[in-house]
This record gives sequence, C-alpha cells and structure tokens, in this order.
Amino acid sequence: MLHRGVGLVLRGHPASHPLTSARAALSSSHKHNTPQGLLMPAPAFLVEDNALIRHSLIPTMEELGDTHVVGVAEGQEDAIAWLTRDHAGDWRLAVIDLFLKDGSGLGVVEACQRRRPDQRVVVLSNYATPAMRERCTELGANAVFDKSSELEEFLAYCGSLSVH
Repeated sequence: MLHRGVGLVLRGHPASHPLTSARAALSSSHKHNTPQGLLMPAPAFLVEDNALIRHSLIPTMEELGDTHVVGVAEGQEDAIAWLTRDHAGDWRLAVIDLFLKDGSGLGVVEACQRRRPDQRVVVLSNYATPAMRERCTELGANAVFDKSSELEEFLAYCGSLSVH
C-alpha cells in the first residue's frame, strides 16, 4: 500500500523537516504542463526501510518530482527481485537508501547495472559523503543526493525524467 494522501506532518517540528522545506520551496514553481504538452510521471521504485520517511517521501515525489511510485521495498533482496527480475521493465527511476532493513543499498545499486539505458538509479541517503558518492557512482548510480540537504535537487532530478 502506498499510503496516498499522507501529508508531510512529522513528529517533532514539521516545519523544520527537510521534506517540508523542499515541498514549500518547489510547490510555487512546479508545473505539470510544458509547451510540448502534458508530462507523464516517471514510474519510480523506492527502496527505503524507514516507514516515516516512505510515507512522507512518496507523496512528495509524486507531487513535486513528477513521478508515480509503483512499488517499494525495505530490504536488498526484495528490491533486487523487483527491479531486476519481477518488474525489470516497469520502472524508469529507482530511488535507493544505503542503509536498509536487510542488506545494503550498495547491493541494490550494483544489481541494477544491467538496466535499460533510459532507467536511472539514484541514491538518496543521509550518508552521502564524498567517498560514498564515488562508490555509488562506481557501482552504477546515476546520481547521489543527501536526504537532509539536497531534496530540492533530488526532486528536480526526478522531474527531469518525466516523459511526453
């Protein structure tokens, strides 16, 4: 279940949460129409084990990132099965956290190396150090974003994958 309609109100201080800040910053300039016509959201698969982040990130990705989240996984094995075997052609964007319930996001990134040329793999993590960014890129990630400081850039990247 994708939990549509779940807002970005989080425990603690919702206005200071990075997802809330990114959503507010992008919502005024976000457009679904282009001179070429209506954009089709990019089908995305989310690999994230934290339920609170998933429930906040999915509607944000769909509203501001021009994506449609078609599935989620909490661990490496389930993510690899979905992305590379069960639904290998059903996604355009894989968004992967590095620290998972079972296994590692690095294993998921590596398993996606033999994807179609139009499919993108993005790492979205709180552990986006320069060394980790380099490692993710070596394993086949197209981009790496820090969850706490690069959400606007991440959502803009997602939006760039929409198709006509």
